[in-house]
Amino acid sequence: MHDNRLGEFVNYHHVQELDGLEMLKASYQHTQFSKHTHEGYCIGLIDEGAQSFLRTGSQHIAPQGDIILVNADEVHTGSSAVETGWCYRAIYPTPEMVQDISQDFFHEAGTMPWFPQAVVHDEGLAEQLNLLFDLLLQPKNILFKQSLYISTLAYLLSRYGQSVKILKDLPEAHRKVVLVQEILAAEPEKEHQLAELAAVVDMSPWHLLRQFKKFTGLPPHAWLVQFRLRKSLALLKQGYEIATAAQLCGFSDQSHYTRHFKKALGCTPAQYMAHKI
Repeated sequence: MHDNRLGEFVNYHHVQELDGLEMLKASYQHTQFSKHTHEGYCIGLIDEGAQSFLRTGSQHIAPQGDIILVNADEVHTGSSAVETGWCYRAIYPTPEMVQDISQDFFHEAGTMPWFPQAVVHDEGLAEQLNLLFDLLLQPKNILFKQSLYISTLAYLLSRYGQSVKILKDLPEAHRKVVLVQEILAAEPEKEHQLAELAAVVDMSPWHLLRQFKKFTGLPPHAWLVQFRLRKSLALLKQGYEIATAAQLCGFSDQSHYTRHFKKALGCTPAQYMAHKI
C-alpha cells in the first residue's frame, strides 16, 4: 500500500505492444487539474483515497475501488476528495483504438462510443482492470497483454458504452464550432485571431465565443492550449527535445509550456517521457 504522506508521484508509461497506449500510475494530494481534455478516453481505477472531478457539467466523487470514465475530448478537472489524496492508475486509449473494438457492439455507421457514466462501481471490472494494469508493466507476454486489453475494453463498452452520432447529424451551430476546432487543431502553433475564425464560419465574434463554449465546455483560447499540448506530445514521442517541442507548438517559452503541461497532465514533460516500455 502506498502512503500518501510520502508525497506525490507520477509515472507515465507508453505500452509499445498496444500501439503506444498511454498508462499512468500516480498519487496526488495537493495537485489540482485545471479544466482540460484528452485526445483519448480515460479509463481509471482508484487504488486509494478518493478523487473529485467535474465531467459533463456535474461534480463526481470516485472512492477507492471505483472506476472513472472520461470520454475523448471531454472537458474535465481533477482533485482530491479527501485530505490524504488519491492514488490511481489509468489508461488513455485513442478514439481509433476504442472504435475498432466498438464495431462489434455499435454497428451504425457515423457513430462514436460514449460513456454516459462518469463513475462506475463494478467489482468484477475493477478486478480485471487491476490485473490488466499489473500486466501492462511486465515485460513480454505480448499476446496475453493484447488479449486482456481488448477483452477488458470490450466488456466495458458492451456494459457501459453507448454510441453517439458524429458530425453529419449535428445542428448547424455545432458543426461550425467543430470546424473552428479543426482549424485550431490543424495549426495549433499559429496565433489565431477571433475575428478571422468567426468570419470563416460566418458568425460574429461574440456569437462564436458563446456557441464555442456551449458546445465544447471551454473558450477557443483554452482549446488552442489543449491542441498545442497534444501536438507537443506527438513531438516528444518522436524524440524532439522539450524546449524544441515547446517552441514548435507555439508556447512562449519552456516554463510556460511546462506549467500548462502539468496543469493538464499532472506531470512535467520530462516525467511524461521518463518511462517507455
